[in-house]
Amino acid sequence: MRPGLPRVYRVACAQGLRYNSFEAGENKTGHISVDSKEGVLFFNNLYPLRLQWLLRLPLLSAERLFSTLTGGDRSMGAVDPKKVIKRAQEATPDKPVQASVLEVLPRVKEGGAFVKFTYESGSTLADVEAAVKKHLQDHQVRPWWAPITNVRANLVKGKPWVEDLYRLPSQRLRIEFLPTAPGGEVAELSQEQLYAFFRPYGKLADIVSQPSDSKVLPKFANIDFVTVRKAVMAKNCLHGYVVSEEEGGGKLGTVFRISYEKRQRAKWFIDWLTSHPRIVIPAIAALVAGITVAVFDPIRTAFIKGHITRTLHLEDNRVYRWFKKQASELLDVVRLRSNTPDEAGMEAIWEDQKGNIDQIRTWLMETTDTFIVVQGPRGSGKRELVVDQALKDRRNKLIVDCKPIQEARGDSGTINATAAEVGYRPVFSWMNSISGLIDLAAQGATGVKTGFSETLDSQLNKIFTNTQTALKQIALDGRKRDDRDANLSDDEYLEAHPERRPVVVIDNFLHKSQEGTVVYDKIAEWAARITTSNIAHVIFLTHDVSFSKSLSKALPDRVFRQISLSDTSIEVAKRFVINHIDFEAEDAEAGIKQLTPSQRRKDLGELDSVLPALGGRLTDLEFLARRIKAGETPRKAVREIVEQSASEILKMFVLGQEDGGRQWTPQQAWLLIKQLAKDQSIRYNEILLSDSYKTGGEKALAALEQAELIAIQSYNGRPYAIKPGRPVYQPAFEKLTEDKVLQSRMDLAVLAEGIKAESQSIDKYEQELRLLGELPRQPAELTSRVNYLLSKIMASQAKVEAYEKQSGELKKILTSEY
Repeated sequence: MRPGLPRVYRVACAQGLRYNSFEAGENKTGHISVDSKEGVLFFNNLYPLRLQWLLRLPLLSAERLFSTLTGGDRSMGAVDPKKVIKRAQEATPDKPVQASVLEVLPRVKEGGAFVKFTYESGSTLADVEAAVKKHLQDHQVRPWWAPITNVRANLVKGKPWVEDLYRLPSQRLRIEFLPTAPGGEVAELSQEQLYAFFRPYGKLADIVSQPSDSKVLPKFANIDFVTVRKAVMAKNCLHGYVVSEEEGGGKLGTVFRISYEKRQRAKWFIDWLTSHPRIVIPAIAALVAGITVAVFDPIRTAFIKGHITRTLHLEDNRVYRWFKKQASELLDVVRLRSNTPDEAGMEAIWEDQKGNIDQIRTWLMETTDTFIVVQGPRGSGKRELVVDQALKDRRNKLIVDCKPIQEARGDSGTINATAAEVGYRPVFSWMNSISGLIDLAAQGATGVKTGFSETLDSQLNKIFTNTQTALKQIALDGRKRDDRDANLSDDEYLEAHPERRPVVVIDNFLHKSQEGTVVYDKIAEWAARITTSNIAHVIFLTHDVSFSKSLSKALPDRVFRQISLSDTSIEVAKRFVINHIDFEAEDAEAGIKQLTPSQRRKDLGELDSVLPALGGRLTDLEFLARRIKAGETPRKAVREIVEQSASEILKMFVLGQEDGGRQWTPQQAWLLIKQLAKDQSIRYNEILLSDSYKTGGEKALAALEQAELIAIQSYNGRPYAIKPGRPVYQPAFEKLTEDKVLQSRMDLAVLAEGIKAESQSIDKYEQELRLLGELPRQPAELTSRVNYLLSKIMASQAKVEAYEKQSGELKKILTSEY
C-alpha cells in the first residue's frame, strides 16, 4: 500500500478494492496517475443525471451524495465495476484476461465513474476493453432511472481532467487543439478526422468547425452529440489525447482539450416575433382580450347578478336582519317601525298618486317592448314613486343613476362610476391609460394601430353586455324542465312571461345633458336592446321635458308609455305637512292616546294662506314641515324659506363671482328674475329678443335651466315658455325685486349693457356711411340705403339717450339709499 494515501483509500486497499470518494482526482490533483501495466476505464450511466441540481445545495457535496448512492458497502448504484471486470475475465476462457480493479473515482455530476485497473503480462488494454464491452453487451444492465439506456464502458485514451467544478454536462463539446509543447505548431483537424475520433462513442448530430476568418486562439471545433451521455463518454475518454502525425496531428502532434459548452437554444421564434411587430402585437392583444373574456367575464356576470338580486348585500340577509331586530329590542337603541322618518307624511302623496302607481304595475305585467318614462321636475318624488311604491314587491330590480356617471371626470372615472352602478367587478380602468400609452408607442414604431387600448365606447359596451347577460340569466333562473312551456326557447319564454323579467330603473336621465350625450346615448341603446329582446322592463326617470329626442334615437318606431308628475295640489300638500308633523305622535311607553301635534297647534290654519306661495314641491314641503315641528309658525317658516331661497338665488346667479364654468351673465339672470317676478310665465322667444340675450342667448337659458333657476316648457320639442325652476322661486323673485338698491344696481348693469350694444350698432352704421361717402360718385340707388342707415343711427341714439336718462335716475337711488 502506498504511503500518504487518505484513510478511506487505505481501508479500501486493505479490502482488495480502492474507492476514492473525492471527485478531484488522486490527492485532489485533478488527474489520475497511470503506471505501466495500468489503465483506466470510464463507466457511464451509473448515477442519474437528473440529480445534478443537488450539487447546488451547500450542505450536500459530491462525496456525501456518492456515499448515499453507493451505500454503506461501497457498491456502485447500478453495477459494481469489480464484478463486471471479474465476470468479463470468466467470459473469455479461450483468451484469458488477467486484470484487477485498483481504484474507483466516481463522477456523480456526469453519471459515471473512472475505474483504474491493472493487468498482467500477456494481456493488453484493448483486450481488457473488449472483454468488458462484450460482457456489458451480453449482460445488459438498465438502471431504474434510465430503463432504455444500458451501462457502457470505454477505455480512457487521453489524460482526463477530474475536477469538481460546477460544470454540468451538455450535448455540445468544445474541442480545442493545443500543441504538445509550448510554442509548438498545432494542426487544425478537419470534420472528417474529428468524425473518425468521436463517432465510436455515439451518434453525432453536427460538427461545426471554427470559421476560417476567426482569429480566436486556440483553434477549436464544436461537436454536438445526440444524447448527453454519449458526449460525457467522449469527453472523459478523449480529453488530453495526443493526435499523432499519422492520425493528422502534425509533426509534433496535437492535444485535445475538451470541455462542455452550453448549447444555445434556437432563437428563430423569438427573432420572428421581434421582427414582425405588426402581426405579433395585434395577435397578443387579441390573446389577452380572449383570456380576459374567458376568465373575468363569468366573474363579473356573477357579481352583477349578486348586485341585482341583492345576495351580496348584508342588510338584506335574513340572519343579519334577525340579529338586528333582537339587538334593537334588547338594547332599545333603534325602535323598528313600519316607516322611517324620511317617509313621514308620504301616505298622502301615495294616495294622490295611486293611479300612477297602479298604471306602472300594470305596464310591467304586459309584453309590450317599449320604455316607461316618468317625467317630472326635480324634487317631485319620481324615484320614490317608482322604486319605493310601484316596485316595492319586486326583488330583481337594477337602479342605474346617471348623475355620478355624468359627473365623473375622465374616461377612467366614467368607467368606474358605470361599473359601480351595475355591480361590475373587477374593473381595471387604470389599464385603459397604460394600454393607451402602449398602443401609441407601438403605433409610432409599426405605423399601424395594435388594438391594445380601448375607447370609452368599447369599455361601456363591455359593461352593458355583461349586465345584459346577467339580466337574462336572472329572468330564466326560475325556469324548470317540467314546466308546461319547457319546449319554448328562451326568447319565447321571456316573451310569454313578462312578470319574470327584471326591472331596470334609469334615474336622472339627461342630467346635465348639455355637457355631453355620449353616456346617455349608450344607456339608451342598451336599454333598447334589453327591452326589444324581452330581457327586462326599463323605466326612465327624468326631469327633462325633451327626453323624446334622445330616446327616439334608440327606439324610433315605438310610442313611449309616459307618466308626467307635477307639483302636488294645495290640499295634498297640506295633508303631507300635517302627516309629517304627526309622525311618531303616540307615546309608546305610556300607551296613552294623546292629541297629535297638529291638533295641539292652533296656527296650522295659516297653511291655507302660505302654501300657495310655497307650491307643491315635495322637498320644499318637507322643509316646511321640519321647521314647523321645530316650533316656527307656518307663516314665519314660509317667510324664512322664501328669504333663504332669495339669498341662494342672489349668491348663485346674480352677485356670485364669475368663473370659467358659468355660462350666463348676471344681467341675463336678473332679466329673467325681473320678468318672472311680474308674470309666472314668460315667452321663450321674447327673452331671446332682448339685448342681453342677443349673443349666446339659448346657451345661457339652457345653463340656467340646468342650474334650476328656471324651467323651460316645450311643445312638440319646441321651447315656448319659461317658468321659475321651483314654485318657491316665484315669491323669492318678487322679494328680490322689492329691494330698490339691488334692483337699481342690476338695472344699471342691464342699461350699461344696452348702451354698449347700441353704441356698437351706431359704430357699425357710421363705418358703412363713411365707406359710402368715400365713393367718387353718389348714385341715386344708394339714397334709400343711406336713409336706412341714418334712421338706424337715429333710433339707436334715441335708445342711448333714454338709457342714459334711466341710468341717471338709478344712480340717484344708489347714492341716496343703502
